[in-house]
Amino acid sequence: MRERPAVLRPLGICLALVMLLGGLAGCGGIGSGEKKSWMSVPDLFYLRPHGDHFGPKNKVPFHVQAEDVKARSRYGTLDHELTVDVTGSEGAVRLEIADIRKKNPRCAGDAARVVCHVSGAYNSWSDLDRVYPVAAPGSEPGDSGLVRFSFSTQKGKALSARTRVVVGEPVVKVGTTKVFKDVEPGSVLRTPVVIRNTGEVPVRGVGLKLAVQSGVRFEHRYGNCRYPELQNGSVAVCEFPGLRIPPGQAVALQPDLALNVSTTQMYASFHQEAWALDMGPAKYSVVPKGGDHGDGPRLTAATAKGADLKGTFAGGDVWSEVQVDTHADFEVFAVEVSGARDTEHTVHLKVRNNGPANPGGAKLLFTPPPSATVVKQPMEAIDEDVYEPYCDLDQGTYSCVVQGGLEAGRTRAFDFTLRLGGPGEGSVRVTDIAEISRRDLDPANDTAPVTVLP
Repeated sequence: MRERPAVLRPLGICLALVMLLGGLAGCGGIGSGEKKSWMSVPDLFYLRPHGDHFGPKNKVPFHVQAEDVKARSRYGTLDHELTVDVTGSEGAVRLEIADIRKKNPRCAGDAARVVCHVSGAYNSWSDLDRVYPVAAPGSEPGDSGLVRFSFSTQKGKALSARTRVVVGEPVVKVGTTKVFKDVEPGSVLRTPVVIRNTGEVPVRGVGLKLAVQSGVRFEHRYGNCRYPELQNGSVAVCEFPGLRIPPGQAVALQPDLALNVSTTQMYASFHQEAWALDMGPAKYSVVPKGGDHGDGPRLTAATAKGADLKGTFAGGDVWSEVQVDTHADFEVFAVEVSGARDTEHTVHLKVRNNGPANPGGAKLLFTPPPSATVVKQPMEAIDEDVYEPYCDLDQGTYSCVVQGGLEAGRTRAFDFTLRLGGPGEGSVRVTDIAEISRRDLDPANDTAPVTVLP
Protein backbone atom coordinates (compact mmCIF):
# COMPACT_ATOMS: atom_id res chain seq x y z
CA MET A 1 0.00 0.00 0.00
CA ARG A 2 1.33 3.35 -0.82
CA GLU A 3 0.70 5.54 2.20
CA ARG A 4 -0.45 8.35 -0.03
CA PRO A 5 -2.23 11.20 1.68
CA ALA A 6 -5.87 10.20 1.50
CA VAL A 7 -8.72 12.40 0.48
CA LEU A 8 -9.27 15.00 3.15
CA ARG A 9 -13.01 15.47 3.24
CA PRO A 10 -15.08 17.89 5.27
CA LEU A 11 -18.57 16.64 4.52
CA GLY A 12 -20.50 18.27 1.69
CA ILE A 13 -18.45 21.02 0.03
CA CYS A 14 -15.18 19.09 0.28
CA LEU A 15 -16.59 16.02 -1.47
CA ALA A 16 -17.90 18.18 -4.27
CA LEU A 17 -14.51 19.85 -4.73
CA VAL A 18 -12.71 16.50 -4.86
CA MET A 19 -15.12 15.30 -7.55
CA LEU A 20 -14.67 18.52 -9.50
CA LEU A 21 -10.88 18.85 -9.24
CA GLY A 22 -9.93 15.19 -9.55
CA GLY A 23 -6.55 14.16 -8.16
CA LEU A 24 -6.32 16.55 -5.24
CA ALA A 25 -5.06 14.92 -2.05
CA GLY A 26 -7.18 17.11 0.17
CA CYS A 27 -9.47 20.08 0.47
CA GLY A 28 -7.81 22.29 3.09
CA GLY A 29 -7.33 25.84 1.90
CA ILE A 30 -8.45 25.32 -1.74
CA GLY A 31 -8.50 28.67 -3.53
CA SER A 32 -8.66 30.71 -0.32
CA GLY A 33 -5.23 30.36 1.25
CA GLU A 34 -6.95 29.85 4.61
CA LYS A 35 -5.78 26.87 6.61
CA LYS A 36 -8.51 24.26 6.89
CA SER A 37 -9.09 21.34 9.18
CA TRP A 38 -7.98 18.12 7.57
CA MET A 39 -7.84 14.35 7.83
CA SER A 40 -5.48 11.87 6.19
CA VAL A 41 -5.69 8.07 5.84
CA PRO A 42 -4.22 5.61 3.31
CA ASP A 43 -6.18 5.16 0.10
CA LEU A 44 -5.34 1.45 0.15
CA PHE A 45 -3.95 -0.83 2.82
CA TYR A 46 -3.07 -4.52 2.67
CA LEU A 47 -3.78 -6.70 5.71
CA ARG A 48 -1.93 -9.79 6.81
CA PRO A 49 -4.18 -12.86 6.59
CA HIS A 50 -5.83 -13.71 9.90
CA GLY A 51 -3.34 -15.30 12.30
CA ASP A 52 -0.36 -14.75 9.98
CA HIS A 53 2.30 -12.37 11.28
CA PHE A 54 4.81 -12.64 8.44
CA GLY A 55 4.88 -10.20 5.56
CA PRO A 56 6.87 -7.39 3.97
CA LYS A 57 9.99 -6.22 5.76
CA ASN A 58 9.64 -2.86 7.58
CA LYS A 59 6.16 -2.23 6.26
CA VAL A 60 4.86 1.31 6.80
CA PRO A 61 2.22 0.98 9.57
CA PHE A 62 -1.39 2.06 9.14
CA HIS A 63 -1.50 5.81 9.63
CA VAL A 64 -4.39 8.12 10.53
CA GLN A 65 -3.98 11.85 11.07
CA ALA A 66 -6.54 14.58 11.69
CA GLU A 67 -6.39 18.19 12.81
CA ASP A 68 -9.05 20.69 13.80
CA VAL A 69 -7.33 24.02 13.22
CA LYS A 70 -10.14 25.92 15.00
CA ALA A 71 -9.86 23.93 18.23
CA ARG A 72 -9.11 25.95 21.38
CA SER A 73 -6.54 23.36 22.39
CA ARG A 74 -5.20 20.87 19.86
CA TYR A 75 -3.10 18.83 22.29
CA GLY A 76 -4.09 17.11 25.52
CA THR A 77 -7.76 18.11 25.66
CA LEU A 78 -9.96 15.17 24.68
CA ASP A 79 -12.84 17.13 23.20
CA HIS A 80 -13.01 15.52 19.73
CA GLU A 81 -14.32 12.19 18.51
CA LEU A 82 -12.74 9.81 16.02
CA THR A 83 -15.13 7.18 14.70
CA VAL A 84 -13.87 4.13 12.80
CA ASP A 85 -16.48 1.93 11.12
CA VAL A 86 -16.26 -1.24 9.00
CA THR A 87 -19.99 -2.04 9.01
CA GLY A 88 -20.84 -4.00 5.88
CA SER A 89 -17.29 -5.33 5.48
CA GLU A 90 -17.16 -7.54 8.56
CA GLY A 91 -16.46 -10.64 6.45
CA ALA A 92 -13.10 -9.18 5.41
CA VAL A 93 -12.03 -6.80 8.16
CA ARG A 94 -12.49 -6.16 11.86
CA LEU A 95 -11.22 -3.48 14.22
CA GLU A 96 -8.76 -3.80 17.07
CA ILE A 97 -8.02 -1.23 19.75
CA ALA A 98 -4.50 -0.65 21.03
CA ASP A 99 -5.02 1.43 24.20
CA ILE A 100 -2.19 1.06 26.68
CA ARG A 101 -4.24 2.42 29.58
CA LYS A 102 -6.10 -0.18 31.58
CA LYS A 103 -8.10 2.49 33.39
CA ASN A 104 -10.22 5.17 31.72
CA PRO A 105 -9.69 3.99 28.14
CA ARG A 106 -10.41 6.60 25.50
CA CYS A 107 -11.80 4.17 22.91
CA ALA A 108 -14.91 2.02 23.10
CA GLY A 109 -16.87 -0.10 20.67
CA ASP A 110 -16.78 -3.49 19.00
CA ALA A 111 -15.14 -5.20 16.05
CA ALA A 112 -17.28 -3.22 13.58
CA ARG A 113 -17.39 0.29 15.06
CA VAL A 114 -15.18 2.14 17.54
CA VAL A 115 -15.41 5.69 18.90
CA CYS A 116 -12.37 7.34 20.50
CA HIS A 117 -12.13 10.59 22.45
CA VAL A 118 -9.09 12.36 21.07
CA SER A 119 -7.49 15.79 20.94
CA GLY A 120 -7.84 18.31 18.14
CA ALA A 121 -4.59 17.08 16.57
CA TYR A 122 -4.63 13.29 16.25
CA ASN A 123 -1.82 11.07 14.98
CA SER A 124 -2.16 7.31 15.28
CA TRP A 125 1.63 6.89 15.24
CA SER A 126 2.12 8.95 18.38
CA ASP A 127 -1.20 8.90 20.26
CA LEU A 128 -1.78 6.32 22.96
CA ASP A 129 -5.10 5.27 21.42
CA ARG A 130 -4.95 3.41 18.13
CA VAL A 131 -7.73 1.73 16.23
CA TYR A 132 -6.53 -0.29 13.31
CA PRO A 133 -8.00 -2.79 10.87
CA VAL A 134 -7.05 -6.46 10.79
CA ALA A 135 -8.22 -9.34 8.64
CA ALA A 136 -11.39 -10.95 9.94
CA PRO A 137 -11.43 -14.61 10.96
CA GLY A 138 -12.49 -16.72 7.99
CA SER A 139 -11.45 -14.12 5.42
CA GLU A 140 -9.43 -15.19 2.40
CA PRO A 141 -6.59 -13.49 0.48
CA GLY A 142 -8.12 -11.11 -2.03
CA ASP A 143 -11.16 -10.28 0.09
CA SER A 144 -11.61 -6.54 0.47
CA GLY A 145 -13.64 -4.05 2.47
CA LEU A 146 -13.96 -0.39 3.42
CA VAL A 147 -12.87 1.31 6.61
CA ARG A 148 -14.69 4.63 7.15
CA PHE A 149 -13.36 7.39 9.40
CA SER A 150 -15.09 10.43 10.85
CA PHE A 151 -13.40 13.13 12.92
CA SER A 152 -15.65 15.62 14.70
CA THR A 153 -14.51 19.21 15.00
CA GLN A 154 -15.22 21.51 17.90
CA LYS A 155 -17.58 23.52 15.71
CA GLY A 156 -19.83 20.50 15.27
CA LYS A 157 -18.67 19.69 11.76
CA ALA A 158 -17.08 16.44 10.67
CA LEU A 159 -14.24 15.36 8.42
CA SER A 160 -14.56 12.00 6.74
CA ALA A 161 -12.25 9.68 4.85
CA ARG A 162 -12.09 6.03 3.94
CA THR A 163 -9.55 3.33 3.21
CA ARG A 164 -9.97 0.29 1.02
CA VAL A 165 -8.39 -2.72 2.69
CA VAL A 166 -7.38 -5.98 1.03
CA VAL A 167 -6.69 -9.25 2.85
CA GLY A 168 -3.25 -10.57 1.95
CA GLU A 169 -0.22 -8.65 0.80
CA PRO A 170 2.10 -8.53 -2.17
CA VAL A 171 5.51 -9.33 -0.65
CA VAL A 172 8.20 -8.17 -3.07
CA LYS A 173 11.72 -9.59 -2.86
CA VAL A 174 14.76 -9.45 -5.12
CA GLY A 175 17.27 -12.13 -5.92
CA THR A 176 20.60 -11.46 -4.28
CA THR A 177 24.17 -12.67 -4.35
CA LYS A 178 25.89 -11.73 -1.11
CA VAL A 179 29.42 -11.63 -2.51
CA PHE A 180 30.85 -11.63 -6.03
CA LYS A 181 34.40 -12.94 -5.61
CA ASP A 182 37.52 -12.56 -7.75
CA VAL A 183 35.98 -10.12 -10.22
CA GLU A 184 38.50 -9.00 -12.84
CA PRO A 185 39.58 -5.36 -12.54
CA GLY A 186 38.19 -3.24 -15.36
CA SER A 187 35.64 -5.88 -16.36
CA VAL A 188 31.86 -5.59 -16.72
CA LEU A 189 29.96 -7.47 -14.03
CA ARG A 190 26.59 -8.66 -15.29
CA THR A 191 23.91 -9.99 -12.97
CA PRO A 192 20.17 -10.51 -13.41
CA VAL A 193 17.63 -8.43 -11.53
CA VAL A 194 14.95 -10.91 -10.46
CA ILE A 195 11.83 -9.78 -8.59
CA ARG A 196 9.61 -12.32 -6.83
CA ASN A 197 6.21 -12.04 -5.18
CA THR A 198 6.15 -14.25 -2.08
CA GLY A 199 2.86 -12.77 -0.88
CA GLU A 200 -0.76 -13.87 -1.09
CA VAL A 201 -2.14 -11.38 -3.62
CA PRO A 202 -0.79 -10.10 -6.96
CA VAL A 203 1.78 -7.34 -7.26
CA ARG A 204 0.21 -4.52 -9.28
CA GLY A 205 3.06 -2.31 -10.40
CA VAL A 206 6.68 -2.44 -9.24
CA GLY A 207 9.12 0.22 -8.05
CA LEU A 208 12.85 -0.46 -8.13
CA LYS A 209 15.89 1.37 -6.78
CA LEU A 210 19.40 0.44 -7.91
CA ALA A 211 22.39 2.08 -6.22
CA VAL A 212 26.14 1.69 -6.72
CA GLN A 213 28.97 2.70 -4.44
CA SER A 214 32.64 3.49 -5.02
CA GLY A 215 34.30 0.87 -7.20
CA VAL A 216 31.47 0.14 -9.62
CA ARG A 217 29.28 2.30 -11.84
CA PHE A 218 26.36 1.71 -14.17
CA GLU A 219 27.35 0.76 -17.70
CA HIS A 220 23.91 1.89 -18.96
CA ARG A 221 21.58 4.69 -17.92
CA TYR A 222 18.29 2.91 -18.52
CA GLY A 223 15.72 4.79 -20.57
CA ASN A 224 12.82 4.09 -18.21
CA CYS A 225 14.70 4.91 -15.00
CA ARG A 226 15.40 8.35 -13.58
CA TYR A 227 18.75 9.38 -12.13
CA PRO A 228 18.40 11.94 -9.29
CA GLU A 229 20.86 14.77 -9.75
CA LEU A 230 22.21 14.90 -6.20
CA GLN A 231 23.32 11.27 -6.41
CA ASN A 232 25.56 11.96 -9.43
CA GLY A 233 24.50 8.93 -11.42
CA SER A 234 24.92 6.45 -8.56
CA VAL A 235 21.17 5.83 -8.08
CA ALA A 236 18.56 4.69 -10.59
CA VAL A 237 14.85 4.76 -9.68
CA CYS A 238 12.56 2.80 -12.01
CA GLU A 239 8.81 2.25 -12.09
CA PHE A 240 6.86 -0.43 -13.92
CA PRO A 241 3.19 0.50 -13.36
CA GLY A 242 1.83 -2.13 -15.74
CA LEU A 243 3.84 -5.04 -14.35
CA ARG A 244 1.80 -7.78 -12.69
CA ILE A 245 3.38 -10.59 -10.66
CA PRO A 246 1.01 -13.31 -9.38
CA PRO A 247 1.65 -14.86 -5.95
CA GLY A 248 4.60 -17.24 -6.07
CA GLN A 249 5.82 -15.99 -9.44
CA ALA A 250 8.91 -14.00 -10.43
CA VAL A 251 10.09 -11.82 -13.28
CA ALA A 252 13.58 -11.11 -14.60
CA LEU A 253 14.43 -7.68 -15.96
CA GLN A 254 16.26 -7.44 -19.25
CA PRO A 255 18.95 -6.54 -20.05
CA ASP A 256 20.89 -7.78 -17.02
CA LEU A 257 22.28 -5.19 -14.66
CA ALA A 258 25.73 -4.29 -16.04
CA LEU A 259 28.35 -2.67 -13.80
CA ASN A 260 31.74 -1.34 -14.81
CA VAL A 261 34.32 -2.54 -12.28
CA SER A 262 37.12 -0.21 -11.16
CA THR A 263 40.79 -1.03 -11.71
CA THR A 264 41.85 0.87 -8.58
CA GLN A 265 39.37 -0.26 -5.89
CA MET A 266 39.56 -3.64 -4.19
CA TYR A 267 36.02 -3.63 -2.84
CA ALA A 268 32.74 -2.23 -4.09
CA SER A 269 29.05 -2.79 -3.52
CA PHE A 270 25.66 -2.25 -5.07
CA HIS A 271 22.13 -2.24 -3.68
CA GLN A 272 18.75 -3.35 -4.98
CA GLU A 273 15.33 -2.60 -3.51
CA ALA A 274 11.94 -3.36 -5.03
CA TRP A 275 8.42 -2.65 -3.80
CA ALA A 276 4.79 -2.83 -4.87
CA LEU A 277 3.85 0.59 -6.22
CA ASP A 278 0.58 0.69 -4.33
CA MET A 279 2.40 -0.04 -1.05
CA GLY A 280 5.44 2.17 -1.50
CA PRO A 281 8.99 1.52 -0.26
CA ALA A 282 9.78 0.05 3.15
CA LYS A 283 9.45 2.20 6.27
CA TYR A 284 13.07 3.33 6.51
CA SER A 285 13.86 3.48 2.80
CA VAL A 286 15.05 6.67 1.14
CA VAL A 287 14.05 7.00 -2.51
CA PRO A 288 15.38 10.25 -3.99
CA LYS A 289 13.00 12.37 -6.02
CA GLY A 290 13.53 13.98 -9.41
CA GLY A 291 16.16 13.28 -12.01
CA ASP A 292 16.15 12.83 -15.78
CA HIS A 293 15.60 9.51 -17.50
CA GLY A 294 18.62 7.76 -18.98
CA ASP A 295 19.44 7.51 -22.66
CA GLY A 296 20.24 3.78 -22.66
CA PRO A 297 18.13 0.66 -23.20
CA ARG A 298 14.79 0.30 -21.44
CA LEU A 299 14.37 -2.34 -18.77
CA THR A 300 11.66 -4.85 -19.62
CA ALA A 301 10.27 -7.78 -17.64
CA ALA A 302 9.89 -11.43 -18.62
CA THR A 303 8.85 -14.48 -16.61
CA ALA A 304 11.83 -15.74 -14.64
CA LYS A 305 12.89 -19.31 -15.33
CA GLY A 306 15.59 -21.82 -14.43
CA ALA A 307 18.73 -20.36 -12.90
CA ASP A 308 17.06 -17.01 -12.23
CA LEU A 309 14.84 -18.66 -9.63
CA LYS A 310 17.69 -20.24 -7.69
CA GLY A 311 19.52 -18.64 -4.79
CA THR A 312 18.39 -16.24 -2.11
CA PHE A 313 15.59 -13.69 -2.27
CA ALA A 314 15.32 -10.87 0.25
CA GLY A 315 13.12 -7.87 0.93
CA GLY A 316 14.09 -4.30 1.69
CA ASP A 317 17.47 -2.83 0.79
CA VAL A 318 19.49 -5.80 -0.49
CA TRP A 319 23.25 -5.31 -0.49
CA SER A 320 25.85 -7.18 -2.57
CA GLU A 321 29.62 -6.93 -2.20
CA VAL A 322 32.03 -7.03 -5.14
CA GLN A 323 35.53 -8.31 -4.35
CA VAL A 324 37.94 -7.34 -7.11
CA ASP A 325 40.84 -9.68 -7.91
CA THR A 326 43.64 -7.28 -7.04
CA HIS A 327 45.72 -6.27 -4.01
CA ALA A 328 47.33 -3.39 -2.13
CA ASP A 329 50.94 -3.24 -0.89
CA PHE A 330 50.98 -1.00 2.17
CA GLU A 331 54.35 0.02 3.59
CA VAL A 332 55.42 1.68 6.84
CA PHE A 333 58.81 3.30 7.48
CA ALA A 334 61.42 3.12 10.21
CA VAL A 335 61.84 6.18 12.44
CA GLU A 336 64.87 7.14 14.50
CA VAL A 337 64.95 9.92 17.08
CA SER A 338 67.71 11.13 19.36
CA GLY A 339 67.96 13.76 22.05
CA ALA A 340 68.65 14.46 25.67
CA ARG A 341 66.56 12.92 28.39
CA ASP A 342 63.25 14.78 29.07
CA THR A 343 63.34 16.60 25.72
CA GLU A 344 60.35 16.37 23.42
CA HIS A 345 60.48 15.30 19.79
CA THR A 346 57.80 14.72 17.15
CA VAL A 347 57.88 11.52 15.12
CA HIS A 348 56.11 11.28 11.76
CA LEU A 349 54.70 7.79 11.29
CA LYS A 350 54.00 7.27 7.60
CA VAL A 351 52.04 4.61 5.77
CA ARG A 352 52.14 4.45 1.99
CA ASN A 353 50.11 2.46 -0.51
CA ASN A 354 52.40 1.11 -3.20
CA GLY A 355 49.36 -0.11 -5.13
CA PRO A 356 48.01 -1.21 -7.40
CA ALA A 357 44.59 -0.77 -5.68
CA ASN A 358 42.91 0.80 -2.65
CA PRO A 359 41.39 -1.59 -0.09
CA GLY A 360 39.20 1.14 1.41
CA GLY A 361 40.64 1.01 4.90
CA ALA A 362 43.51 -0.12 7.14
CA LYS A 363 44.94 0.50 10.61
CA LEU A 364 48.29 1.84 11.72
CA LEU A 365 49.44 0.44 15.09
CA PHE A 366 52.07 2.35 17.04
CA THR A 367 53.79 0.94 20.11
CA PRO A 368 56.10 3.64 21.56
CA PRO A 369 59.55 2.75 22.86
CA PRO A 370 59.25 1.78 26.55
CA SER A 371 61.55 4.62 27.57
CA ALA A 372 59.45 7.31 25.82
CA THR A 373 56.21 8.99 26.93
CA VAL A 374 53.58 10.20 24.47
CA VAL A 375 52.74 13.82 25.33
CA LYS A 376 50.87 14.72 22.16
CA GLN A 377 48.93 12.63 19.68
CA PRO A 378 46.67 13.11 16.62
CA MET A 379 43.34 14.73 17.50
CA GLU A 380 40.03 15.12 15.69
CA ALA A 381 37.30 17.71 16.06
CA ILE A 382 34.00 16.35 17.37
CA ASP A 383 32.36 19.76 17.82
CA GLU A 384 33.27 23.41 17.56
CA ASP A 385 36.50 23.83 19.54
CA VAL A 386 36.06 20.34 20.99
CA TYR A 387 38.61 17.64 20.18
CA GLU A 388 39.31 14.07 21.16
CA PRO A 389 42.16 11.64 20.38
CA TYR A 390 41.94 10.23 16.85
CA CYS A 391 43.68 6.99 17.79
CA ASP A 392 42.52 4.41 20.32
CA LEU A 393 44.92 3.33 23.07
CA ASP A 394 44.87 -0.27 24.24
CA GLN A 395 47.56 -1.85 26.42
CA GLY A 396 50.22 0.62 25.36
CA THR A 397 49.51 0.51 21.61
CA TYR A 398 47.86 3.30 19.61
CA SER A 399 45.47 2.17 16.86
CA CYS A 400 44.87 4.76 14.11
CA VAL A 401 42.37 4.10 11.34
CA VAL A 402 43.48 4.95 7.82
CA GLN A 403 39.96 6.06 6.93
CA GLY A 404 38.97 5.31 3.34
CA GLY A 405 42.27 3.57 2.79
CA LEU A 406 44.77 5.17 0.44
CA GLU A 407 44.79 5.55 -3.28
CA ALA A 408 47.81 3.90 -4.93
CA GLY A 409 50.88 6.11 -4.54
CA ARG A 410 49.45 8.15 -1.63
CA THR A 411 50.91 8.49 1.87
CA ARG A 412 49.34 9.35 5.21
CA ALA A 413 51.25 10.50 8.28
CA PHE A 414 50.33 10.37 11.96
CA ASP A 415 52.34 12.69 14.23
CA PHE A 416 53.15 11.81 17.84
CA THR A 417 55.25 13.90 20.23
CA LEU A 418 57.46 11.88 22.57
CA ARG A 419 59.27 12.89 25.76
CA LEU A 420 62.48 10.91 25.71
CA GLY A 421 63.68 8.94 28.70
CA GLY A 422 66.60 7.04 27.26
CA PRO A 423 67.29 4.61 24.42
CA GLY A 424 64.72 2.02 23.41
CA GLU A 425 62.79 0.53 20.53
CA GLY A 426 59.11 0.47 19.69
CA SER A 427 57.32 -0.37 16.46
CA VAL A 428 54.90 0.80 13.83
CA ARG A 429 52.91 -1.59 11.68
CA VAL A 430 49.92 -1.64 9.37
CA THR A 431 47.12 -4.18 9.64
CA ASP A 432 43.79 -4.94 7.99
CA ILE A 433 40.44 -3.70 9.31
CA ALA A 434 37.90 -6.40 10.12
CA GLU A 435 37.00 -8.14 6.88
CA ILE A 436 38.87 -5.70 4.60
CA SER A 437 41.86 -7.71 3.47
CA ARG A 438 44.61 -5.95 1.52
CA ARG A 439 45.83 -9.31 0.20
CA ASP A 440 49.28 -7.76 0.54
CA LEU A 441 51.89 -9.67 -1.48
CA ASP A 442 54.81 -8.08 0.41
CA PRO A 443 54.03 -8.36 4.15
CA ALA A 444 57.69 -7.81 5.08
CA ASN A 445 57.26 -4.03 4.79
CA ASP A 446 54.17 -3.97 7.01
CA THR A 447 56.30 -3.48 10.17
CA ALA A 448 59.17 -1.12 11.00
CA PRO A 449 61.04 -0.08 14.20
CA VAL A 450 60.66 3.23 16.01
CA THR A 451 64.01 3.74 17.76
CA VAL A 452 65.26 6.19 20.37
CA LEU A 453 69.01 6.30 19.89
CA PRO A 454 71.49 6.52 22.76
